[in-house]
Amino acid sequence: MVVAVPKADRDIPRPGAATRRERSGGRAARVARRNGPGVGAAPTVFRRKIPTYSLLDEDALLRLDAHADWILREIGIEFRGDEEALRLFRQAGATVKGARVRFDTGLARALCSSAPARFVMNGRDPASSIVLGGDHVVFMPAYGPPFVTDLERGRRYATIEDFRNFVKLAYASPWLNHSGGTVCEPVDLPVNKRHLDMVYAHLRYSTKPFMGSVTAPERAEDSIAMARLVFGDAFMEDNCVIQGNINVNSPLVYDHVMSGALKAYARANQSVVVSPFILGGAMGPVTQAALLAQAHAEAMAGIALSQLVRKGAPVVYGNFLTTMDLKSGAPTFGTPEANLSTFAIAQLCRRLKLPLRCGGHLTASKVADGQAMQESVASMMSGILAGSNFVFHAAGWLEGGLTMGYEKFVMDLDHCGMVLRMMGGLSIDAGDLAADAYREAGPGGNFLSTAHTLAHFETANYASDLADTASFEQWQENGRLDLESRASRRWKDMLADYRAPPLEPAIDDALHDFMARKKSSLPDQWH
Repeated sequence: MVVAVPKADRDIPRPGAATRRERSGGRAARVARRNGPGVGAAPTVFRRKIPTYSLLDEDALLRLDAHADWILREIGIEFRGDEEALRLFRQAGATVKGARVRFDTGLARALCSSAPARFVMNGRDPASSIVLGGDHVVFMPAYGPPFVTDLERGRRYATIEDFRNFVKLAYASPWLNHSGGTVCEPVDLPVNKRHLDMVYAHLRYSTKPFMGSVTAPERAEDSIAMARLVFGDAFMEDNCVIQGNINVNSPLVYDHVMSGALKAYARANQSVVVSPFILGGAMGPVTQAALLAQAHAEAMAGIALSQLVRKGAPVVYGNFLTTMDLKSGAPTFGTPEANLSTFAIAQLCRRLKLPLRCGGHLTASKVADGQAMQESVASMMSGILAGSNFVFHAAGWLEGGLTMGYEKFVMDLDHCGMVLRMMGGLSIDAGDLAADAYREAGPGGNFLSTAHTLAHFETANYASDLADTASFEQWQENGRLDLESRASRRWKDMLADYRAPPLEPAIDDALHDFMARKKSSLPDQWH
């Protein structure tokens, strides 16, 4: 359920180039209006009104904290090929030998303490701005798949057209309040230039906050420079508008690409999401307790570096910790062990008082079938109940992150709406208790025609725009469409209804000029 933004969160500075989206709504807007008071075509503020679940007691948390300190002190973290990072850590009191950085007990945690507990991410339209941290919840699409799939064309390499389609679908959805980053990898463009087209797509086809490139430090700088053309230098000096997703090369390694991109965003006062990526048994021990301590240590080391680059730079504590099939080596998702670890990692994050990122609708399934939805719902719900502020991969993820599914995308969106409605909690007031309805219907009466039902029927229950609740005979007469077939129609309708948000022509020209100059200065690289 969406609730109004409190004044403290509404006082968001307006960037000079911000514009208002012009949309008539359509079916998604009507469904959104039914599903919660104040929901528009693209609501941006979701607040948690249900408690988070705490799995571990204080003694267990202290043991995990102590083991993370032991890893940082005795084993250490390597920052490979980054002399600046090593110098910053040495100056901060860490022990540096070669590329290995070791932290005395409590040092990494102390360095993390200057990161804000919550911060605003500004959208191109201020109405699209969000808050990360506290009781705020942000959903974004899947990140990184090189393939896409749909019912008609099947699995294939992603293109820039697919990338733009998913940016448009995310913009049109009332349930995603973040445009995402590499929503799919456009392999039809050169590796060293595609980041320009991806950032442009986020800026041109959406007004929601987004992520830039991290595949090279200079590409991170390009992403930030393009954001500055839209938001302005002065605005970005004090306000966050773009993020970088920094993956640790687990176990216990940051390479110069990731640490370089991290430094670029932090130096510009923009957000980084520091995400250890650990498959138990491959990038860490097979037992969850060890993996939790390792993930905590890896995350703290990266967050500490961001604060050494710029104290107070906005950070999200990331988590991607899952299991693997120990017979085949394949990653597995939605498993009980991974879900338990999500609860625990959330508690460790809360001890640092930082915004938390968890995974969303994760699955190893290749198609949007029963396995996909079972694993996806299990993974999503553990992150939600654990207290995640920032849900990656909320829509579209298939095949362990290798594929972005069009039908899966809108199926996930529908579940996102259900989850957000659940997080709104229950209202127990006089209107909800419906005394007048009992007086009107009386014992043995029918409540369908009461004034109370007529006043509340549009908003009382979440209204799925994909589920088929008709009788078997009606379903048969309507073509016997399964959920995936209905989802196929849905995403096509969403793209047909899409209307691009306005962008000032002078800014659009400046973005195109920047991209043209950058592309002409480099030969194409395809590997």
